[in-house]
Amino acid sequence: MPRSRPRPNLDFFCAVVIVGLLAGVAGLATTEVLRFVQHLTYNYSLGTQLTGVIGSSPTRRAVGPMLGGALAGLGWWILRRRAAVPPLEPTITGGDPVPRRAWSVDALLQVVLVGSGASLGREGAPRQLAAALSDFGTGWLRRQSPRDRQILLACAAGAGLGAVYAVPLAGALFTVRIILKSWHPRALGAALISSSLAVAVGSAITHDHPSLDWPTPHLSFQLTGRALILAPVTLVVGLAFNRLMRAARPARVMKSWVLVPALAGAGLVMGICSHWWPELPGNGRSILTVALASEKTGMTLASAAAILALKPLLTALFLRAGAAGGMLTPSLATGAAAGSLLVLTINWAGGTDFQLPATSLAGAAGVLAVTQGSPIWAAIFVWELAHPPPWMFLVFLTTALGAWGLQKLLEPADRARQVRVSLGDIAQR
Repeated sequence: MPRSRPRPNLDFFCAVVIVGLLAGVAGLATTEVLRFVQHLTYNYSLGTQLTGVIGSSPTRRAVGPMLGGALAGLGWWILRRRAAVPPLEPTITGGDPVPRRAWSVDALLQVVLVGSGASLGREGAPRQLAAALSDFGTGWLRRQSPRDRQILLACAAGAGLGAVYAVPLAGALFTVRIILKSWHPRALGAALISSSLAVAVGSAITHDHPSLDWPTPHLSFQLTGRALILAPVTLVVGLAFNRLMRAARPARVMKSWVLVPALAGAGLVMGICSHWWPELPGNGRSILTVALASEKTGMTLASAAAILALKPLLTALFLRAGAAGGMLTPSLATGAAAGSLLVLTINWAGGTDFQLPATSLAGAAGVLAVTQGSPIWAAIFVWELAHPPPWMFLVFLTTALGAWGLQKLLEPADRARQVRVSLGDIAQR
């Protein structure tokens, strides 16, 4: 009886399909848990988290995030004492074993913390859970090469991102550009298939509706040129955001009981701040929603300035307290606040014809390009979140490329400054 020939390409294709489906399941699971925690924390039944925060009592706004932080801190204290929870991307690219159970529990704790109001991104949880499920689901593929395994896990992480935000193209590009940093056709094709399947599965909740509602204001093609004005602003905000997050991260992963009071305290601070700025709790979607609906909600110059300052500070506070979570949407919301502040300042000074929704999203794209180092991906991600007119992609891309280009121009000077500082330290010693 003739032996069956190896079918590596067919096996790989089947694995890609499985990865896409499991990533969609991970997106569904984390979204359902997130919504349950949000509704439980703020005691509401319909609407978004912003609706729940606005409708809840001052006591509940403070106590809810505090209890959520304490519960997540207790979970991380127990988990981190028993198992290592390595970061996602270095584990994938380094070919290390996937800690399926640890990543799954860690993802659940992230969702609990973000759902109760923590200023962290929700995208970290589905990416981790999708990678853990996909590693288990493709274990039958015994002939996979280390490179194919790396591609499959990266596709799982990108597809998990795509599923929760209904952004199939951005999810695929996150795989190849942010994680793999490769445009190889095999990786790109696998990313597109898996992300599309994950978004299709996730549509059971998202219903193929964009994460943000575009208000369809009057738009002018002059916005493309004016988007360049935002580039230096978003560069400064993005660099400041990165520096603040680096300073806030503890040198070592916190494993002691201090996690419980630290995260409870961070949650209490968030709850107190939400009394005046209900947009602050959560990953940042509320800030984007208010920015897009500014003509109805009446975002003021003072509130935009406060949100721009407080959102990154609160994110840094949760990181310093020992939390784990995504950085995409907090940086996105910070950029939207920066764009809103610029428009409101110009309008206050007598300027006209600056549309706040479009400029806010352009600011979000610019800051995201700086924090993630990929302007094309940032512009696509922002566009897919709201689905504005197609030509608005040029506006987002202009700001993103401008900020990223300025960042690249400044890098040699920054490296030279670091060398001078290092030499000065050596001389003093």
